[in-house]
Amino acid sequence: MNGPTTEGRKLTRSFGWLALLGALLVIAGIIGLIYTGFATLTSMLLFGWLLLVGGLVGLLHAIESRGTNYFWLGVVVAALNIAAGVVVIKHPEGTAEALTMFAALLFLTGGVFRLVGSVVVRGPQMGWTLFQGAFGMLLGLLVLFDWPHSSLYVLGFFFSLALLFDGLGLIAIGIGGRRIVSLVSERLDESAPVPDEPSKAPEEEQK
Repeated sequence: MNGPTTEGRKLTRSFGWLALLGALLVIAGIIGLIYTGFATLTSMLLFGWLLLVGGLVGLLHAIESRGTNYFWLGVVVAALNIAAGVVVIKHPEGTAEALTMFAALLFLTGGVFRLVGSVVVRGPQMGWTLFQGAFGMLLGLLVLFDWPHSSLYVLGFFFSLALLFDGLGLIAIGIGGRRIVSLVSERLDESAPVPDEPSKAPEEEQK
């Protein structure tokens, strides 16, 4: 009976660490929502380092696979990632402005396509698609009208929201997992066979 109990404790501890990680992400998301400019620069630096490290790892893989048909393609892709990572790390403000402009254009064009598609198709979800299209267009226009100042808070806002919702999801998984493990452990304890009482000696039975 020690095996299931030990495994249950390990699972409970793992889910507890998961909930703790979720709480840290929620705190980071809330701080990012308050200080959106700091969150924007932080997200740009993380993005740059990810590109740089990914490019270095890709270059190592390309060197290991030299002599194959994909060697030069791997080298070119790795070099582009390294160059992009260096540029993002050295110029996080300019990168934020460019990505904010790109995001605004995506919101705007996506909203236009949704509006046109909902009017042309006229499906059962037409009202919801119209709302999505109008919201996307409005968001894109707001970001464009306030550009480049909007680059100071748009990316940080979305980055902080992603941290917040990811943290809430991890907390839910951690708490739910601990409850499930505790319920399963209780059921196993209830269904465990009760050890039989030791039989009395013949002499004691005669007395």
